[in-house]
Amino acid sequence: MPKTGLSTKILIGLLIGGGLGLGAKALAHDAAWLLWVIENITLPIGQIFLRLLFMLVIPMLFSALVVGICGLDVRHLGRMGARMLGYTVVVSLIAVLIGMVLTNLIRPGAGLPEELRSIAAANSLTMTIPKPPDTTGASLLVTMFPDNPVSAAANGEMIGVILFSLIFGVGLSFTQTASALRLREAIEGLYDVSMTLIHGVLKFAPYGVAALIFTMTVRLGTELLPYLLAYVGVVLLGLALQMFVVYPLSVRFLGGRSPWAFFRDVRVAMVTAFATASSSATLPTALQVAEENLRLPRHVSRFVLTAGSAMNQNGTALFEGVTVLFLAQLFGVPLDLGQQFLIMLICVLGGIGTAGVPAGSLPVIAMVLVTFGIPVEGLALILGIDRFLDMCRTTLNVTGDLAAATYVARGEPDQQDPPHATDTRP
Repeated sequence: MPKTGLSTKILIGLLIGGGLGLGAKALAHDAAWLLWVIENITLPIGQIFLRLLFMLVIPMLFSALVVGICGLDVRHLGRMGARMLGYTVVVSLIAVLIGMVLTNLIRPGAGLPEELRSIAAANSLTMTIPKPPDTTGASLLVTMFPDNPVSAAANGEMIGVILFSLIFGVGLSFTQTASALRLREAIEGLYDVSMTLIHGVLKFAPYGVAALIFTMTVRLGTELLPYLLAYVGVVLLGLALQMFVVYPLSVRFLGGRSPWAFFRDVRVAMVTAFATASSSATLPTALQVAEENLRLPRHVSRFVLTAGSAMNQNGTALFEGVTVLFLAQLFGVPLDLGQQFLIMLICVLGGIGTAGVPAGSLPVIAMVLVTFGIPVEGLALILGIDRFLDMCRTTLNVTGDLAAATYVARGEPDQQDPPHATDTRP
């Protein structure tokens, strides 16, 4: 008998929690016993699950960013590493900008009845919400540089933690002493442990999602469904624009190739990414496609795709931006342009530190929500429909890695690699 996957278990938890919540709402409505169950059982279970995610955000993000920057080996790879990093930042900015503009224009989370926003009050009873970052004038720039990275981590100042991690990673990459190499191995170990723990926490996700969805459906019934459908539509529209507008332009003008031929050559990697919802699991297929179909120099494809599976995650960055704005609209949390700019920056940099595994972006989204005072219970809604969206954004991530490799390869000599026996390039 086949083993039930985590995504299936989460979906089952969503259906059970939603079904029980609708039934309880219809039969008991505002009965005292039902309110007691919410306050003392379902909401605490959901909050414990979310707190377990928060507990792992800082070690995971710090270690992933440092390992990712060290993996670029900027000192030795020089121009290739710089071109890869520059391309990643620019294209990720475009992706997040597309998603956030669509969310502001379509506003999928706007107009929800006031009842749901009472969850914010319940959230603040047991969780400290940091003051939203100051985004006025020069303070926006100052906020990005923490005077104490430990304090920034403790206070949930995500942009400061990310910037410190990037700077630390660059410094560690340039330091080639024996002690520094041991430190790098230790940080890689921290990343491995963090991922093991995150996988463990996600095993608790079906119960956490069931508890949170039960709480929401008891309070609101089926009123959330139209907003969720609109949210899914915005995410898919944003991913489609990035895939079929931005990438073809990149491949044509930066990579010097026909977009039609490019998509034909990479279709196997795209299908694999959609099926696995994991950039890391798709890496072997992507490497094969790059070398055999796209005919890219081996040293370029291996570097760009290996680094890109962890760092060049345009779909994840877009998804994170849309999700944060959607939940802010849903709960009526106003975000000015300065705060939205910070969210965009965090999503771009967070994409570098997001694990290339299913649901790897959820801890980053959770911490961004806390940073800007957006109730994190809304994550339960996203978890219930995340598997399909994860499959779609992973397909975009992998395609983006191959587009980046095409761009980097165009300006790199390939004499470092012996040509393939089947290589018929002129």
